[in-house]
Amino acid sequence: MHSSRNQVLAILAVAAVALLAVALASGALFAVLPGDGPNLLADDRPDEPSTSETVGYVEGYWYDDDLPVDDRDSAALTEDELEAVVYRSMARVEHIRGLTFQEEVPVEVLSRDEFQEEADLFGNVTDEQRLHQNVYLEALFLADRETPADSEVEALYDGTVGGYYDPATNEIVLVAEDPDEPETDEIVLGHELLHALQDQHFDLSQYDRETIDQDAAKNGLIEGDAVWVETEYADRCASEWDCLEPSISAGGSPAINWGLYLIVLQPYDDGPDYVDHLLEEGGWDAVDAAYDEPPASSSEIIRPGDEREPVSIDVADRSSDEWRQYEIDGAVANETLGEVGKASMFAAGAVDPARPGVVSEDAFFEGRTGVLADLDYDQPYTDGWAGDEFVTYVHEDADATDDPLAAVEHSGFVWQSEWVSEDDAAEFVDGYEQLLEYHGAEEIEVDGGDADVYEIDENYPGAYAITQDDETVTIVRAPSVDDLEDVDAGAVAGE
Repeated sequence: MHSSRNQVLAILAVAAVALLAVALASGALFAVLPGDGPNLLADDRPDEPSTSETVGYVEGYWYDDDLPVDDRDSAALTEDELEAVVYRSMARVEHIRGLTFQEEVPVEVLSRDEFQEEADLFGNVTDEQRLHQNVYLEALFLADRETPADSEVEALYDGTVGGYYDPATNEIVLVAEDPDEPETDEIVLGHELLHALQDQHFDLSQYDRETIDQDAAKNGLIEGDAVWVETEYADRCASEWDCLEPSISAGGSPAINWGLYLIVLQPYDDGPDYVDHLLEEGGWDAVDAAYDEPPASSSEIIRPGDEREPVSIDVADRSSDEWRQYEIDGAVANETLGEVGKASMFAAGAVDPARPGVVSEDAFFEGRTGVLADLDYDQPYTDGWAGDEFVTYVHEDADATDDPLAAVEHSGFVWQSEWVSEDDAAEFVDGYEQLLEYHGAEEIEVDGGDADVYEIDENYPGAYAITQDDETVTIVRAPSVDDLEDVDAGAVAGE
């Protein structure tokens, strides 16, 4: 598996991700849950507390201490003031989560302009990766032939990240909207500090996150834990703690790819429910134990308690001499898009009215309270997912261009998926064929062929052959109907 995905853990900014069409604010998607961490009263506190041993105490600050900055209108802080706020916030995260920090965590506050000028942490890809990314996002109908996929990814993070923790450097960066006096958002700080706490106790760099599905599975636990704590932190800020809040919030809805956004958002939306499921089973001990045996698929996060180990799939190379499986660094360029990728593909139109979708707004939004909404990734078209593998193919003519976007014209793919039942497989085929038709595809009659063959002229051009064999679905795309069998022998015949 090859991906540009890295281990940086970000929180999506609250105001920047408001969806105008459906009034969704991502930073408050989750119901407030009661904390079950230690509740230390003043007279329960040790006479000689220790940062590494005492929950709720860090470097001379207790979680409920008052700070001089609490009464100020501005959350712009000097270096010394920021240090005190960070220590108190660390103590507050400990108090909620019941674990202690073992070392300090460097924190930097940048304006959004400064953040966007920094080294690209979220969209830095090679030309080889760029071509592969363009192809699989076309397969999901999330980035058309004229749209560079890496630009869509970069725009998504540039406009929505409120802060991030980088396990490679053990540092936190908070992104502020005021370019002149960057302000500290204590709720975002608490979320990212929880990531630092996770890393100190559980080593976040240990996990395989090479595919979209693996990334969503691991983030369901990691971000679910962080959002659970963030939500409790915000609730206490509203009721019993003085907390720093920026005077300038993010502007209106940014121009981002909402289908990609749904893939990124899913662990934040479903993760807290997954963590709540673990808490009900065994409290924080059960959550801690999950880091030793993390979820294996996004399906386990979408439906907590459903332990669905993905079926192993190996797409056989049946291409002609002019075609080959594309390689990145000498290995086949493949991807597992998972239930999260497929559900986001079908639901993108529920969020973005300019984009065709199979899942309706009413089916995707579970309920609302004011401007808040919960999303339902558990959809009939995808809930029977058992595994998938996507492989990019290229024609020899692709070698003649150095432009990855232009090379997509000489690309194809084979996307094989396994389903729990034949009916589940048929549901997925029905949904994908609806998307094809929404994008102007015409069904083509091919002599001697058992596959469903479609052809699209614009936006997502090419020929698509879809075959269902019991619980297995295979989708093949090529530049033309004549090329389908060259990309995958038997694609049209349905073999």
